[in-house]
Amino acid sequence: MDFKKEVIERSEELPVVVDFWAPWCGPCKVLGPIIEELASDSKSKWSLVKVNSDDHQELSAEYKIKGIPAVKMFHQGEVIAEFTGALPRNQIEEWLDENLPDERKNLFSDIRKRFESGELITLELEEFCAQYPDIDEAKVLLAKAVIFEDPDKARRFINEVTEKAKFLDELDDIRSLSDFMSCELDQTPLSEKILVTRSLAKEGDYDRVLENLIEIVMIDKNFCNEMPRRATIALFHLLGDNNEVTRKHRRKFDMALY
Repeated sequence: MDFKKEVIERSEELPVVVDFWAPWCGPCKVLGPIIEELASDSKSKWSLVKVNSDDHQELSAEYKIKGIPAVKMFHQGEVIAEFTGALPRNQIEEWLDENLPDERKNLFSDIRKRFESGELITLELEEFCAQYPDIDEAKVLLAKAVIFEDPDKARRFINEVTEKAKFLDELDDIRSLSDFMSCELDQTPLSEKILVTRSLAKEGDYDRVLENLIEIVMIDKNFCNEMPRRATIALFHLLGDNNEVTRKHRRKFDMALY
């Protein structure tokens, strides 16, 4: 077979799924008919190439095949997803749905990268969610984008997420930040400090937001159902572990808990 032509070059036009198998492999005999039928039903959204790993040991070595059946998805010449073993049909279908590239995913990927770089993309993201309401990840990202300006709106977006288990941690973070921005407060000094900190969050001054939240944790760990602690952790997650503001405040926060 001409792997370069049938897989690498072909994957520039549409995704190619490669099934590495061998005649003596029992699980391969189980997987083979399933994935062949899925390829036949795919309406040319992707193509299937079968590679006998015994006959093409150089390919097995190149792609580090350690067990078979081994399935790899190629797109634009690169492996973008893979699994090993004879998965049942429903799991293979989920794997295909999750990993097959399409115009919507490419567009969303671009929006997400710009959001992560600090670009304001709220309106564009709202339009995307309206056009593609089945993409839960976009709803989660939109909730993150509006959480400090409109926490109630953020909650509405996450309530529309259908696969909640898939985004469990992120949904918890959004709820914690929503509590921080909208929970009822009294006239105590700590409550007044929270009000100031909310204003800083709307301005995007996360350095001072974390500084204030950690101070409140140090004063009263149980304040407002541990809201400052939960909000601090959620904001760390939102910013990311490699963000300089996260790194600046992480150690101080850890010390504040003890």
